[in-house]
Amino acid sequence: MEENFKMVAKTLFGFEDLLENELIQLGAQNIKKGVRNVAFSGDKGFMYKANLGLRTAVKILKPIHTFTVSNEQDLYTKIYNMPWDNYLKSSGTLAIDATIHSDLFSHSLYISQKTKDAIVDKFRDTTGERPNVDLKFPDLKINVHIDRRQCTISLDSSGDSLHKRGYKTATNIAPINEVLAAGLIMLSGWDGQTDFMDPMCGSGTMLIEAAMIACNIPPNLMRKEFAFERWEDWDVELFEKIEESLLKKTRDFHHKIIGYDKAPSAVTKAKENVKNAQLDDFIEIKHEDFFKTQKGGNSKLHMLFNPPYGERLNIDMEVFYKDIGDTLKQNYPGTDAWFITSNLDALKHVGLRPSRKIHLFNAKLESRLVKYVMYEGSKKGKYMK
Repeated sequence: MEENFKMVAKTLFGFEDLLENELIQLGAQNIKKGVRNVAFSGDKGFMYKANLGLRTAVKILKPIHTFTVSNEQDLYTKIYNMPWDNYLKSSGTLAIDATIHSDLFSHSLYISQKTKDAIVDKFRDTTGERPNVDLKFPDLKINVHIDRRQCTISLDSSGDSLHKRGYKTATNIAPINEVLAAGLIMLSGWDGQTDFMDPMCGSGTMLIEAAMIACNIPPNLMRKEFAFERWEDWDVELFEKIEESLLKKTRDFHHKIIGYDKAPSAVTKAKENVKNAQLDDFIEIKHEDFFKTQKGGNSKLHMLFNPPYGERLNIDMEVFYKDIGDTLKQNYPGTDAWFITSNLDALKHVGLRPSRKIHLFNAKLESRLVKYVMYEGSKKGKYMK
């Protein structure tokens, strides 16, 4: 039996509860929620499973050593003394990233450099050969986290951020991050039991993440590589077994996922990404201006979108947000409409009172995910508080 060990899944601000819940569903043990992270334990197979199956995680780290640190020399010595030959060959390659919350050290790049020096010197002193740095495809990616005086050294099992799912070859000017999109859909409570619409779909990220959630498809099946595939203990048979077990849990979906965009180039890109994700059977994309559309049929609709914001488009925000409110009121009865915005002033012009507001960040922009519930059978602008 493989031994269990501690891991840390990193996530975006506001997604900690979602990630905790995902880890419970996957079968993690000793789950402990932090800020922008959730710690848990599992074996090597579970590490593979977490990387393949978690929608709201951006990294899965495996801590291997924790110590207190008092200065740069102390850091160097303690890292030098670690048994690095357990993890890396002297002819291998490495990359290091550091996160610092400490008054002892001010520069994360300097800490990365110091860590690299300690590891390289250790190999050179014991074998006469030294590993090289490779920032793109290292054999070992190491994470250094210093919080005040406590330093944790972890192996990064993911490599590239897990938002890089592998289906996106075409993007528009400011595509929404895949982890953010998945988290928004989960926060909005959509469970695949109604039609789903993104009326400003850009490169199709929200639609693809919604289809994967509806069908319970693991989000990272299409990734070209995880960092753990270069580790000394990489077990391809175990990985394939985990992949197979996750695929057995996919389910049917009996509703529609619809995307609109008024830019023909966005529609083309979105269709290409949907095809890459092999989800054409579930997603329909049309070249439409949302403000000229109306809801088809009487069935309940779940709408979620990321309206363009001022930093990237030259539009009159007051008019734009008023048009969103008017279109929802007049043309979309029986709809739960959610959208994320970082333009908090513009929200006042929607002309509806949101029934929910959730505080989030879109990249570094402070944002709100808002919900408007449109009554069925009324075009007079009734809405719920």
